[in-house]
Amino acid sequence: MQKKIAIAACLTAMVGVALGAFGSHILGGRIGEDSLKTFQTGIQYHFVHALAMLAAAVAMGVWGESRRLAWAGWLFFAGIVMFSGSLYLLSTTGLKIFGPITPLGGLAFIAGWILLALGIGSARLR
Repeated sequence: MQKKIAIAACLTAMVGVALGAFGSHILGGRIGEDSLKTFQTGIQYHFVHALAMLAAAVAMGVWGESRRLAWAGWLFFAGIVMFSGSLYLLSTTGLKIFGPITPLGGLAFIAGWILLALGIGSARLR
């Protein structure tokens, strides 16, 4: 599971770079300033939580695989999809229907951080 989460983290970060470039070079002149700020917020949370996924994978390497650490990694991924993804869609389409998805992604982020802390806190050094 550690390897899968680490690879997913790297691929997720790569997508974040691509979306960040898209936002900077293409969206800048096509959407309003508020929409661009929303898109950039999605990028910011995207990157932080791609790194958090990697931290969960590294923690598995240090303290051993656990369900808490694995769930933390996948919750960070789900949060990126829901939180950042909804902000990307909201800012580029203007459709408010994506707005209610954002808080669900935020809850996934919070749950991921709690499980990461619990997983590390309950782990024994190998």
